[in-house]
Amino acid sequence: MNKITDELLRQIADYDGNAFDGAYNIRQDGQCDSRRSTEHVRIESKITEPGIDIYISAQAQGETVYIPACVSHSGVNDLVYNDFHVEAKANVTIVAGCGVHSDGHEESQHNGIHRFFLGEDSHVLYKEKHIGTGDGSGARRINPVTDAYLEDGAVLEMDTIQLSGVDTTDRKTSATLGNRARFIVRERLLTSGEETAVTDFTVTLEGKDSGVDLVSRSVARGKSQQSYRSTIIGNNRCTGHSECDAILSESGTVVALPALEANHIDAELVHEAAIGKIAGEQILKLRTLGLTEEEAEERIIAGFLK
Repeated sequence: MNKITDELLRQIADYDGNAFDGAYNIRQDGQCDSRRSTEHVRIESKITEPGIDIYISAQAQGETVYIPACVSHSGVNDLVYNDFHVEAKANVTIVAGCGVHSDGHEESQHNGIHRFFLGEDSHVLYKEKHIGTGDGSGARRINPVTDAYLEDGAVLEMDTIQLSGVDTTDRKTSATLGNRARFIVRERLLTSGEETAVTDFTVTLEGKDSGVDLVSRSVARGKSQQSYRSTIIGNNRCTGHSECDAILSESGTVVALPALEANHIDAELVHEAAIGKIAGEQILKLRTLGLTEEEAEERIIAGFLK
């Protein structure tokens, strides 16, 4: 592991310089740097394509699996396929952060395709943090794809965050839910400069009493551009909620396109979208406490993205 990777891991995966406590696979510049399986979590390399298969047994209860990926210099174009096979009633946390570093004129890129197969009544908390670092002129790109298939009673929670530094990102997520399955997403996104970010969710509520709750909070600063799209398809008795809240700063732009498709009389689907600047009274209130206008804005944004 090189120094840049060490620094990226500290930011995206709570790395403290010691081995992760649990199963892990560290990917550096398109290759496996180190790996460990445990009694209840087995990690194996794929044969026909780059990436790994992660097999999580029903006995895995409260364990954490780490699969961070790092690009430590310019000129790397990393593509990886990771599949998670989660047995019925398993309960795990998966930490899958990604850091991309630029130190030259060539672009640095990581494209991660993750597929989840959740067995009945299993529960997965999926934590994903994306960052870009370095002062090179080459673009830093991260394009994650997530496909999830939830059997009856399964729950998938996604906690995903990207706070500046990534020049372009195209984030695609799809999920298909069985009976009583739940999909919960909390996305936080900050862009600045001339960065661009696209978020695209498609969720199919196939099973009876399935449900989804998508909440995206974003801040567009500088001349950055963001686009949020969500499509919730209700094919049974189900509940669906999509919410996009965005703050504009300077010359940033945001486009929000939530869509609902109800194909069952008992499908209850709702979407919300709100885009605007920081309210002047919020700035004024904090300035009366001794903060400058810039400090007040930073405090408000930090609370909004928390």
